Amino acid sequence: MRLFPRLRAEAQSDTPGRVATAHGFRSSFPDWVSEHGYARDLAERALAHTVANKVDAAYHRTELLEQRRPLMEAWAKHVCNQ
Repeated sequence: MRLFPRLRAEAQSDTPGRVATAHGFRSSFPDWVSEHGYARDLAERALAHTVANKVDAAYHRTELLEQRRPLMEAWAKHVCNQ
């Protein structure tokens, strides 16, 4: 028995006969970021991905919050068709 049942929004997909998924939505974000000229690092931080390379991780500790804010505002406008 599941403590929390899976909730399905049944959101429309661009693919006929299919529904959109959270993973598909999440995976579309990095593509959109690169297509709109934002740095890949911003997308990785926004998705809360860790830096795999230990040396890079040791030197890159910032969350880039101020740089991510305009990115996330633009993403929200895109998603809400504004």
